[in-house]
Order: sequence, then structure tokens, then C-alpha cells
Amino acid sequence: MLLRFSKMHGLGNDFMVVDLATQHFAFRPELVRQLSDRKFGIGFDQLLIVETPSNPDVDFRYRIFNADGSEVEQCGNGARCFARFVHDIHLTAKNPILVETNSGIISLDIQDNGEVLVNMGKAKFEPKELPFTATTIEDKYSLEVPLNEGTHTVEVGAVSMGNPHAVMLVENLESELVNQLGPEIEKHPLFTKRVNAGFMQIVNRGEMNLRVYERGAGWTLACGTGACAAMVTAHKWGLVDDQVIVNLPGGALTINWDGEGDVRMTGPAMRVFEGRIQV
Repeated sequence: MLLRFSKMHGLGNDFMVVDLATQHFAFRPELVRQLSDRKFGIGFDQLLIVETPSNPDVDFRYRIFNADGSEVEQCGNGARCFARFVHDIHLTAKNPILVETNSGIISLDIQDNGEVLVNMGKAKFEPKELPFTATTIEDKYSLEVPLNEGTHTVEVGAVSMGNPHAVMLVENLESELVNQLGPEIEKHPLFTKRVNAGFMQIVNRGEMNLRVYERGAGWTLACGTGACAAMVTAHKWGLVDDQVIVNLPGGALTINWDGEGDVRMTGPAMRVFEGRIQV
């Protein structure tokens, strides 16, 4: 069959987006890996799927598959693209829309300037929510990370934004140490379902720089849930205020959190091209 799709990106975090509310197809992990290849396929960080919801109180179901074929719970940059996609192909005219994910229900609101505000819900710190092997909730955890030259100890904040994040404070985002730590933390055995590893550099109380090594995707130009996790961690550590601009390699997101309520993320979503592929 010929499957219709859109190629989209949020700050360079790129997606293949497929409407399976009106088309009928089932993706196998090996096909996802094939399509994600940037030389022999379409090329993307994640595959986003629109489905009809199982919950009658929401508008759509939103599913996310990493480039390696694994399904994950949440993707913030993808959520913004999801909102633009369902509006652009006229699946709905509602705004905001409620979307069911594997980690809960989120609200997506297209702003007058074209950016999308995503209510990401509450940050969760209980180790079992990530999951993370720890007995109590702590603001910081010590991790021993094996590197080529020996074991390196880092302090991380552990938080779930619908998917697991380990966030650490660094002085230089481009250091060789950060490059080595990313993939090692992502597969650290204390995170039993792997983890997104975030490295933040504080500019001032309203701005930070961030790189994220994403679970199943590697270094990406932007990570929406990673930006939320970094802001929340920095807020808990007393480093930032309630609104923070998070600069990622692909651009900036604005994250709002007052320390108790829902985390809100605002940023762009861009359509690159439309296509059809034989599957």
C-alpha cells in the first residue's frame, strides 16, 4: 500500500508523522529502523503516529517510536508537531486538543504566532516512576559511570516527564567528558528501562544551555521533555526562576514551572514536506 506521511521537525528534532486514524497499517520495529535510516530511508529521530483514542474524553492517541524501533512514552518536540499535523491535514479544528499518550493525557494549544504550548503535566520524582533503582526521593543522586579511563562519579537529578531523565550540571557542554558520559548514562543499569541523559549549563536565572543524549536516538538537536526535565531539576536545585529559556543546539524553548503545578513548554513546530511511501 501507499502510506501518506509528513516530515516535520521541532528545533531540528525530526519526525516522520503518520495518520493511522484514517489509514490502516501496523509498523514493525524493523520497518521503523529501515525508514529512520538517513541514507537508505526517510531519516528521522522518531516516528509519530496519530490514532483514534481509547479514552472517549480525548481527541487522539499519540504514539512515539524511536529510530531503533522501540516505543517510548513521551516526546515534547513531537507533541508540538503532532498538534500542527492534525490541524494541517484537517483531522480536527479544535484548539486546544487533548491527546492520550502511554504516560497520560496532555493538552496541546496552537498559539496565535504559530508556536505550540504543551501542558506536559506534573514532573514526577519517585524513583519507581522513571524507573530508577533508589530507595528514597533525593534532589541529587551519585552515579558511578564506567569510562575508558576508569569510573567517573557524577551527580544527577532524576525526573520523569512521562519518560525518564537524568540531568547533570556541567561547565562545558562540548567537552569530551560530556561526549563520553551521554551514551554511558543512557544505558546505566540503575535506570532499568534506560534513560535520557541531559547536560545543562546555567547562563542566568532565566536562561540555560542544554544537550541531550536521547534514549534510543543518541545526541539530538533538541529534546522537549529533556528541556522540561532540565528546567525542573535546576529549579529544585535553586538555580533558576519560574520561567526559563532553554537553548538547545536546534533552537530555544520556553519552559514554565512554579515548583508545584504542571510544567508548560512553548516552542515551534515546522512541516518540511509531504510524501507517500510503498509499504
